[in-house]
Amino acid sequence: MKPDIWKFLLLGVVTSLVSGCASSGPPLPPSLELPRPVTDLRALRKGDKVYLAWTVPTQTTDHQSVRAVGPTLICRSVAATLTDCGTPVGEVAASAGVEKTLPKSRSAATAGTAGFVDRLSLSSAADPRQEFTYAVKVLNGDRRGAGLSNLVREPSAPALPPPGGFQAEITADGVRISWRCPPAPGELAGAQYRLRVYRRLLGTQADTKVAEPDLRNCQGPAVLDQTFEWEKTYDYRAASVLAIAGPDQPEIEIEGDDTPAVRVFAHDVFPPAVPTGLQAVFSGVGQSPFVDLIWSPDIDADLAGYNVYRRESNGVPAKLNSEPVKAPAYRDRSVQSGKQYFYAVSALDVRGNESARSEEANEAVP
Repeated sequence: MKPDIWKFLLLGVVTSLVSGCASSGPPLPPSLELPRPVTDLRALRKGDKVYLAWTVPTQTTDHQSVRAVGPTLICRSVAATLTDCGTPVGEVAASAGVEKTLPKSRSAATAGTAGFVDRLSLSSAADPRQEFTYAVKVLNGDRRGAGLSNLVREPSAPALPPPGGFQAEITADGVRISWRCPPAPGELAGAQYRLRVYRRLLGTQADTKVAEPDLRNCQGPAVLDQTFEWEKTYDYRAASVLAIAGPDQPEIEIEGDDTPAVRVFAHDVFPPAVPTGLQAVFSGVGQSPFVDLIWSPDIDADLAGYNVYRRESNGVPAKLNSEPVKAPAYRDRSVQSGKQYFYAVSALDVRGNESARSEEANEAVP
């Protein structure tokens, strides 16, 4: 009996080993740990700097999680295509983020994003239609990479400097923005020279483009912003823009550096326009006497209504209404026979600013 038992046990062990080997399959090759090439490289030209940003890869080319990302090479070429990095113009460490590299006028980047600022040394004689081609190459810890990212292109011509004397001041008609005329730019076929004016509400990151006048128009260079809200604080800034359009080619645009920001508190201390055309007409035959007043309507957008004033000969004007009069008309029923009355009206805005009084109109009550 004992030999049979040993045969049975040996057969079970052999069967188990054979079945285990069959389920494992051939051994897998070791992972090369090459990060996948970047596919979302973005570029932004501002002044003579190009801001690059991309998402750091989290998987390798063989679909494994990246255990250690190495540095990233920054590649630039004047050629339209880029197949090899050649001599990089920069290198970004694995731990570097994009938050400190983007322009202050742009919102913060999302997590997992890296960035680089390429500071250009440009020649004024460069062809303004020529462009730089950029790519990045993410390496592993052994400084090996799987290839270049997607390509992005940015113009290589020098940017225009911002104009001097940039100012923004509140007026009754809006925020008046002015600047000094810059030196005349060189003539370039198909080129436009503009000034891009931005406004930002204090405490926010969103910019509003206010205007984009022709930078070469130097007949009193100024624009008026009437789209803001009163009683709020804004920062205004501007940048010169060179735009070049060629035949059958998309427009190339280079936005220069910003002027220093100018802060404006849009405090409304400006009254509406003085009402005009006041007329006073007596009525009252066969009924209680009254005097009807009419005048031209005020067209101010923030108009709240009107105040009506009355005086007698050699008297002091007194306000007749307790609440602002909404329509450009008023009926005075508190008149007495045998007296002459002198009337004037003023306009009132929603913040309580009151205009001067209109010219007087008078009427006698028989």
